[in-house]
Amino acid sequence: MLPRMRRRVALLAASILPLLGCASVRTFDEVRKTVPEDRFLKIGDQLVHIEQAGQGEPLILLHGFGASTYAWRNVMPALAAAFRVIAIDLNGFGYTQRPRTFESYTREGQAALVLRVMDALGLDSAHLMGHSYGGGLSLFIASRHPERVRSLVLVDSSAPTYANDRRSRAASVKPLVGLYLRSFVLRPNTVRRALRHSFHDDSLVTPELVHEYYERIRVEGVVDAYHGLTAPTRTVSEPVVLEEIRMPALVVWGAEDELISAESGRRAAARMPSAEFVLMEGVGHVPMEEKPEELLRIVLPFLQRQ
Repeated sequence: MLPRMRRRVALLAASILPLLGCASVRTFDEVRKTVPEDRFLKIGDQLVHIEQAGQGEPLILLHGFGASTYAWRNVMPALAAAFRVIAIDLNGFGYTQRPRTFESYTREGQAALVLRVMDALGLDSAHLMGHSYGGGLSLFIASRHPERVRSLVLVDSSAPTYANDRRSRAASVKPLVGLYLRSFVLRPNTVRRALRHSFHDDSLVTPELVHEYYERIRVEGVVDAYHGLTAPTRTVSEPVVLEEIRMPALVVWGAEDELISAESGRRAAARMPSAEFVLMEGVGHVPMEEKPEELLRIVLPFLQRQ
């Protein structure tokens, strides 16, 4: 976008934005009043929301784009029976305090957050289980810090490049981002449509589910977060080479996934020396929501072997 046009768009958006108000965004202080204090971990100047349960070898859960620790609620108790499970709300999602710095929302910034949480909890290494965006992030961490990863479970995982691929120049103007969020994204109907696109069985997208996902999106700092997650980044890093990721890996996929095809997951698994691929029939993009018991029957034996 040309500088002059960018300024005009910014001025137009800035003039309209106040008219929309801030009623759809919860302050972080409000969030803190509803969440137990022991679920926040102080990382530098930031409060990071985590859920912990169980004892044993550490297993870190990384959610998908637009989701949060809430997405793991149906599988976390069974996982915690055998492992020390730590689910993390990544930068820009859930109840984690939204940073103002753009770098926090890059692939490198998200990986740094995960590693800093591990350091704060005294974990030299852990098993990583990532869904979608969290799967791509898990692959990135495994590529850059293999000594910190004991094994990988990738559930309908994005490519490790996804965090950069989804960026657009349209998100460069922050006031325009705010206008877009308040007029379109921060609406229960938008969340409902996104969930139905992710589920194979639409009947599971209940009003309660929509509400819980929506409440974790409309948190103070959402404009900084969306801008940081979607605006172009100048960061250039070496590509993730799947053939070099040698720790044990389990790749699980919903056969009815309309967002990322099962065939792409199968091809990715074939490139990883120690990976196995499992297809779940009758499941869309979110197996832990649609068929949590079946997902556990697949994942737990793999993790217990490592």
